[in-house]
Amino acid sequence: MAGIEAERGVVVVGAGQAGYQVADSLRREGFDGPVALVGEEPHLPYQRPPLSKSYMLGDLARERLSFRNEDYYGKHNIALRLGTRVTAIERSSRQVRLVDGTTLPYSHLVLATGARVRRLPVPGADLAGVFDLRSLDDSDRIKAALARAADVVVIGAGFIGLEFAAAAAKLGKRVRVLEALPRVMARVLSPELSDFFTALHRGHGVDIACGMAVNAITGESGAVSAVACADGSSHKAELVLVGIGVVPETALAEAAGLTIDNGIVVDGHGRTSDPAILAAGDCAAVEHPFTGRRIRLESVQNAADLGRTVAATIAGHDRPYVTVPWFWSDQYDVKLQMVGLQDGCDRTVLRGDPALGKFSLFHFRGTELRAIDSVNRAGDHLQGRKLLAAGVSPTPDQAADPDFPLKSLLA
Repeated sequence: MAGIEAERGVVVVGAGQAGYQVADSLRREGFDGPVALVGEEPHLPYQRPPLSKSYMLGDLARERLSFRNEDYYGKHNIALRLGTRVTAIERSSRQVRLVDGTTLPYSHLVLATGARVRRLPVPGADLAGVFDLRSLDDSDRIKAALARAADVVVIGAGFIGLEFAAAAAKLGKRVRVLEALPRVMARVLSPELSDFFTALHRGHGVDIACGMAVNAITGESGAVSAVACADGSSHKAELVLVGIGVVPETALAEAAGLTIDNGIVVDGHGRTSDPAILAAGDCAAVEHPFTGRRIRLESVQNAADLGRTVAATIAGHDRPYVTVPWFWSDQYDVKLQMVGLQDGCDRTVLRGDPALGKFSLFHFRGTELRAIDSVNRAGDHLQGRKLLAAGVSPTPDQAADPDFPLKSLLA
């Protein structure tokens, strides 16, 4: 039995940002046991953010998407099991079963299963020319179709939808964005920023239409030709991108009897309701000290930092997840950087000048700074991350004064 146990190591299910980070960080933490990284896609672990931006535009080569080359994994004794899928977790025997029936034993199991796209439940959503964007293969298919299309409709004005709209507009396509909510990126941005980004896209020739419910996607000879809305309007389309959010991928965890609540529930160290199983990334709902509650975040930062925490936990190091959430989006020549969360904020102050395309919005709850949204003001974002991590708040007057040195508050 001791010999069998000695062969057990860490099995990481999911080879995206979080899964890669766990495997990489385990070695950095000094863990020298077996590590296996299992991914459904055949590709080496890669970055997803460029798929809707620089890679879509052809500005980033395919090989530069990979976090590491294949030699890295061999050198660090990380066994890659790509192009396969885990079908079951057998907790009693501490092993996972793959689609081909083989099993992998584990001492610790990490679920980094990510999220799947939310499907549009309307007739015609399965027509040729209708796409979701989540994977490298998705991006390649869209790029090929985009080269042949003139009229593009984007359903959903979140980050993915608007980043893709910007890329398509740059490529000279006629682009229309249909959003069901009253404003763009409404779930994450203040009304002021929604207005700014609406004007930005319209200035680049993109038609933005909010409050538009899609009833059907219509086609001819099996291929998309238009998008029909509840108001009776019809919008010509040779390519449709659906970007209406994602759903945490929890099926494996749920079948194994782990606690689920808008994601796989984990504590501040990444541990699930089974202490031998941990989770990180888009699939995980974590107890977060910044919010004082359980949250599930969809971001590179969250996947990477929670992945580091999970690796530290497995290696026996006590480093709970405490990083203040931050996000970014690139659209045209505008970089949006966000730190903190706006929940419960009751006052917003402006720093900089929106007319110049360089400004930040500081969001307060009472006198406490809780979030900063920065447009082409990287310095505000970087100082904001430090302020929020330290629990230090400028006054609203200080935040509004572009000449006030925020770093002086940290001296």
